Amino acid sequence: MSKDYYEILGVEKNVSKEELKRAFRKKAHKLHPDKGGDEAKFKEANEAYHVLSDDEKRRQYDQFGTTFDNAGAGAGGFNGFSGGQGMNFEDLSDIFSGMFGGGGFGGKSRARGSDIMVDVDLEFKESIFGVEKEILLSKNSSCERCGGTGAEPATKMKTCTDCNGQGFKTTVQRTMLGAVQTRIACSTCNGQGEEPEQKCTTCHGIGLEYGRKTMRVDIPAGVEDGMRIRLRGQGESIGAEGDPGDLYLRVHVKVDHRFERQGTNLYYLKKVGFTQAALGDEVEVETVDGTATLKIPAGTQSGDKLRMRSKGVKMGSSRGDQIVVVQVITPKKLNREQKKLLQELDLKE
Repeated sequence: MSKDYYEILGVEKNVSKEELKRAFRKKAHKLHPDKGGDEAKFKEANEAYHVLSDDEKRRQYDQFGTTFDNAGAGAGGFNGFSGGQGMNFEDLSDIFSGMFGGGGFGGKSRARGSDIMVDVDLEFKESIFGVEKEILLSKNSSCERCGGTGAEPATKMKTCTDCNGQGFKTTVQRTMLGAVQTRIACSTCNGQGEEPEQKCTTCHGIGLEYGRKTMRVDIPAGVEDGMRIRLRGQGESIGAEGDPGDLYLRVHVKVDHRFERQGTNLYYLKKVGFTQAALGDEVEVETVDGTATLKIPAGTQSGDKLRMRSKGVKMGSSRGDQIVVVQVITPKKLNREQKKLLQELDLKE
C-alpha cells in the first residue's frame, strides 16, 4: 500500500506550497532525532515533502498514488544523526532556566544529515591497484543556486518576522512543578533568525535539492571485500542550519580463482612435471601484472613455495609478494620405454 503523504505531513490535499513548507518544517522539528524524535518518521516526512513540493511529482502522486521514482534504490540512510535519544542540552538548559532562572548548559549543537551507504563492485585486479569509480546516488544536497541559504542570488536576508531574529520561540507550560518555560527553534527560519527577502526559485526557500548525483571517487589500492570507505560530508544535506552526513562505500571484490589473498601477499598454484621438478626449468606463471617467468630450481618438491618479489598487493608505497606453491604432477600413463627408463633409474628415497 502506498504512503499517504498528505496524512504524514498533516495537511489537506488542496494545501498551498507555503502552507506545505510550514507544515513540513513543523513536523521535521518535532520528529528530528536530535530533538528526541522518531528517525523513521522524520525520513517519511522528508520523503513526503520532496514529492508534494514538486509540481510534477505531486500531480503523479495525486493521480496514481506514486511518482514511479525508484532513484533511491541501493542507497539508503542509516545511523543518520549525531545526537542521542531524548532531550538535548539546549532543551534542559531552557527548562532549568525557566524554572529556576539559572543559566544554560552551553551552545546549541548543530544538526547533522543522514549517512548514506552505497555498494561498490570491484574486479580483483582493481582491488589490488586501486581504481576510480563512478557512482550514482539519490540524496538531498544543498541547493546549487542559492548555496543552501534559501535566498535568490543577489538578494538579501531579512530578520525573521516570526521570531524577531531570535531563532527560537518561548512557550510556557503549566505543570505540577509550576510554570515550565521551553524554547523551541523557530520553524519559519529553522532557528537561523533570518529569512530571505526573495526565496530561491529553485528550492523555494528550503535550501535543499533532491535528485540523482553522479560522483567520481578514488578507491585506494589494497582494499578488501567487505571494507567500508568513508567520504566525509558527502551524505544527506539538511541545509544551512546543519552539517551534511557522510557517504560510506561498501566494497565487494569479485573472486579470482587463480589467486588467494593473505594480507598483502598473493598465493598461486603452479603445476609442474616430474622431470621439471627434478632437473629444474623455467616456466610461465600468471600474476596480476600479467605473465611472468619463474625459475624452478632442480630438486623442487611438491608443496615448495617460491617467492616472486613485489608481485602482490599494493599498499601505499610498498607492495607484497606473490607466493607460488609448486605441485609436482606424477605421470599417470607411461609407454614401455619410459617405464624401462624409470626402472633403470630406480629412484627411491
